[in-house]
Amino acid sequence: MSVYDYSAKTLDGQDVSLADYRGQVLLIVNTASKCGFTPQYEGLEALYKSHKDRGFTILAFPCNQFGAQEPGNAEEIANFCSLTYDVTFPVMSKIDVNGADAHPLYRFLKKEQKGLLGTEAIKWNFTKFLIGKDGEVVERFAPTVKPEDLKVAVEALL
Repeated sequence: MSVYDYSAKTLDGQDVSLADYRGQVLLIVNTASKCGFTPQYEGLEALYKSHKDRGFTILAFPCNQFGAQEPGNAEEIANFCSLTYDVTFPVMSKIDVNGADAHPLYRFLKKEQKGLLGTEAIKWNFTKFLIGKDGEVVERFAPTVKPEDLKVAVEALL
């Protein structure tokens, strides 16, 4: 199993197979518009722009499970990302990352790379998973890890 075995929906409801990203380095992030970590969108966009031409993509997955900090619908999320942070990387439809309704991709990610003290649960918005070109989960980063601090890890996989 790898991330290529999963699919997700875009904000406009289109199905996307993660196999479409085969051969690229991915950073998969659960996001929110009203979180203290929301300004990380700016750093994520900078990381994306500086590495996208080398085979790097960020996939953002909005989630409302932490403090109800992503209350918007798909259109509101798209507008926020575009107008506030000029996000150009793919933003997927809102999902759950924990619990019975957790998206299958996130169930896989959490099993492959556990968090602090071996816990699987995502603790907050902007938890990041770095995926190698082979679709394997390489590393999990806490929300406090800033996008600019991921540059070396991303470049090592490109």
